[in-house]
Amino acid sequence: MEVFNLTLTQMLVMFVLMLTGCILQKGKFLPENSSAVVSKLLVFVLSPALTLSNQIKMCTPQNLLSCSKFMLYSIVIVAVAMAISYPLSALFIKNRTKDPAVSYQRQIYKYALTFSNFAYMGNYIVLGIWGDEMLFKYIMFTFLMNAIVLAWGLYILVPKSKNSKSIWSNLKTGLLTPPFLAMVLGIILGVTGASRFVPLFMTTALENAGNCMGPVAMLLAGMVVGGYKFSELLKNKKVYLTTLLRLIIIPAIFVSVLKLLGAAEEIVILTLIAYATPMGLNTIVYPAAYGGDTKTGASMAMISNILAVGTIPLMYYLFIILL
Repeated sequence: MEVFNLTLTQMLVMFVLMLTGCILQKGKFLPENSSAVVSKLLVFVLSPALTLSNQIKMCTPQNLLSCSKFMLYSIVIVAVAMAISYPLSALFIKNRTKDPAVSYQRQIYKYALTFSNFAYMGNYIVLGIWGDEMLFKYIMFTFLMNAIVLAWGLYILVPKSKNSKSIWSNLKTGLLTPPFLAMVLGIILGVTGASRFVPLFMTTALENAGNCMGPVAMLLAGMVVGGYKFSELLKNKKVYLTTLLRLIIIPAIFVSVLKLLGAAEEIVILTLIAYATPMGLNTIVYPAAYGGDTKTGASMAMISNILAVGTIPLMYYLFIILL
């Protein structure tokens, strides 16, 4: 119950931060390009700092070896999530006329049904509730998920008419992003033992910057959603069903199967956090970058983030405490 209370508290803190970001955007207290600036700050500084700081402290050959089973479970689960996203997205968006715009809408649903905000929000939840040791396990659990997002995930979010890259090309580009490079660097430093030579002031700077990642990510989510009219975002009935699948049904199925298979409690918890978190911002950012409709993604982000304040503690209580 203590962890349940911590989970509820963490979600309420996140909600307050998102609400603050939304108010700042709605009240026009921020410049127009603030979301883009904050997003780059997360990608280039805060997210890599959190990962690198954690890896320096926690990554040892023994810890890395013990996390290999987490990575195995993760790749199987994400493969299942990808597989079921194809028929489910086709149920939401039927493209009888082969309209490219309609096809692209299906891709947005496909991405949302496969991936949650497992990185920014997931890292924040795990760090705030369980601390550095569990965060390391979670980072390793989501390691291959990140690679799949960079390859297949972003491949489907770029309209076919504007995407000349293959999945493999997307992956090679994605592997050069600061968060992924920080993860790899942290693993190398930890496994080789070179992390003990990193100066204290550097590790302190990384830790302080990393601690800002979660709050800033939640502010950004609120800022992005605050750029839209709430009345318009609440009209899409399909998003409510997608949110139900994202926050409750899909994670409930995964966690139930893991429990039936006798998986360790840590794996069950990591899976629950990775798949019960709300939908992220990629379904807004990428359509916006390529001239697509961002309203669906914004609606998904707003509705799922609001409901997740209650559903994540509830899911934890039902599947970890009671069952």
